[in-house]
Amino acid sequence: MHLTWLRSDLRIDDNTALSAATERGPTIALWLVSPGQWQAHDDAACKVDFWLRNLRDLRQSLEGLNIPLLIRKIDTWDQAPQAVLEVCRQHQVASAHWNEEYGINEQRRDDATRALLEKSGIQAHSHLDQLFFRPGTILTRSGDYFQVFSQFKKTCLEHLHRSLPALAHRVKRQAPLHIPADPVPQHVDGFETPTRALREYWPAGEAEAQGRLSRFLDEAIDDYQLQRDLPAKPGTSQLSTYLAAGVISPRQCLHGALASNRGEFDSGSTGVQTWINELLWREFYKHILSGYPQVSRHRAFRAQTEALPWRDAPADLEAWEQGRTGFPIIDAAMRQLLDTGWMHNRLRMVVAMFLSKNLLIDWRKGERHFMRHLIDGDLAANNGGWQWSASTGTDAVPYFRIFNPISQSQRFDPQGHFIRHWLPELRGLDEKAIHLPVKSADLFANNSYHSPIVDLGSSRQRALEAFKSLPRRQDQRAIT
Repeated sequence: MHLTWLRSDLRIDDNTALSAATERGPTIALWLVSPGQWQAHDDAACKVDFWLRNLRDLRQSLEGLNIPLLIRKIDTWDQAPQAVLEVCRQHQVASAHWNEEYGINEQRRDDATRALLEKSGIQAHSHLDQLFFRPGTILTRSGDYFQVFSQFKKTCLEHLHRSLPALAHRVKRQAPLHIPADPVPQHVDGFETPTRALREYWPAGEAEAQGRLSRFLDEAIDDYQLQRDLPAKPGTSQLSTYLAAGVISPRQCLHGALASNRGEFDSGSTGVQTWINELLWREFYKHILSGYPQVSRHRAFRAQTEALPWRDAPADLEAWEQGRTGFPIIDAAMRQLLDTGWMHNRLRMVVAMFLSKNLLIDWRKGERHFMRHLIDGDLAANNGGWQWSASTGTDAVPYFRIFNPISQSQRFDPQGHFIRHWLPELRGLDEKAIHLPVKSADLFANNSYHSPIVDLGSSRQRALEAFKSLPRRQDQRAIT
């Protein structure tokens, strides 16, 4: 008997660990419910619910292959090795298989599980699955992890030109094992059930993920480069939620994109090239997570930025969290997050820079708020994006480049369609006033919208002075 331990890989097709286990012989699948760990990681309630909904779909698919799905509950990952061992002993498992994950807690969990299983005479196999390249294999000439995305991307494309990562072998139906599958919990204590509207926005299942990929490739990818920054347009794939939970793999996305572009990386559709670029950003941040583990410990990638004089401003933070800053594009984006568990990527950068620069509030407070609400919350991507915006991270935006939320709004939501959708109190404003309602006397006479909580000019200068006061940049190799 063999076991596949499912984590962020909730699919049948192109699942490396599942494929490897079933090729060895009869296989059972295991999922661990670990609410204490999820709370420690600030995992959103809507994300946990999404996992459970996908597990129910996956359980049916596994039953069709005669692979029983077993559910075990622990509190934190410290208990994972023993839980996996007990299942292995109960079912006389000869080898256990799982797909690699890259946070520091994930790696410690997996190392401890491997050690305990091997001590007990059970083989343990980890597999490369959620990345194109294993961290540590894409390095600079001096043998270090890349810190600049453009150089990382160039090296990745050179490798991909030579050889594409192959899809895992399809899982075949096995003979019945007469081991009953466990029911998937409807909810987990400590995590509220999200609204019906949010659930309907993110249907579960591999078929849904594959359908979204197909529609994106057929209808939107060629215009992706032009449409992806416009939050009022359906110009993005909206696959991040499915990638984060592993309902679809990055290999499937890459193969699909290339197939729609006659196999070309650097010619043909600029939309395809730009989208592959986004897949490589995702790859880059997971390599950073592995190569520079301080980012898993709530520390800045650039050590000198730990000295930034962040403001303790709970009222400003709360206004930002609840979408009442007085800047419509910021408030609309934050309300989109609260209602849907998702935010448009351009707006993630805009609101992150507003919090960390204009409000000079520690980026970690924004990162945490995002993780507590994002259905696609992913440590590597979320941390990478926040540190990029705050100018504390890898390949960081220069500290003196501070997005102006008004000009960003005018540029990327020129007619105000996105703002009107999420801020119905502003629907009556014209295309000019909607980006800065403070200039609309009639609006404020009715007290129907908030005044701006900060002056953009003086707050920008405050941020510049804070960054100028920092010590010189240090070599990241000295950080442990």
